[in-house]
Amino acid sequence: MQADIEALLAQGCHAAPAITALTVQDTVNVSDFRVLDREWVMAQANAVLNDSNVAAVKLGMLGSLEMVDTVVDLLLAHPHLPMVCDPVLRAGGGGRLGKDEVGYAMRERLLPLSTIATPNLPEARILAELPEGTADECADKLLLFCEYLLIT
Repeated sequence: MQADIEALLAQGCHAAPAITALTVQDTVNVSDFRVLDREWVMAQANAVLNDSNVAAVKLGMLGSLEMVDTVVDLLLAHPHLPMVCDPVLRAGGGGRLGKDEVGYAMRERLLPLSTIATPNLPEARILAELPEGTADECADKLLLFCEYLLIT
């Protein structure tokens, strides 16, 4: 979250995060995480959306199928907002940040709503269901779900 905020500030943007999950982590890996409940996330997002002129939405770690549904509901209520989908499914050290089913739900339900999706290669492999796939192979499959894709 901190890195996203700093990147936005460097571009002259104002970040107003709505937290979907909390992690226990050090500089190497995540050892545990908890997904917040739907009501808290909806309250956070609606507070920002009702108070500010939001120019875009950027997604990160969702961690559960319920949170995917929550975010889909929010986005459908605000279809004019461009959305960057950064499907955080693995920690830097490789630990899982939700079951692979979360990635599949993001692919099916969130990628079609996104302006651009920005998975890293391990995440793209999960989304594309290609465990050993190259970036090009994953892109071929994922571009069926979203208009723009940047595999990092």
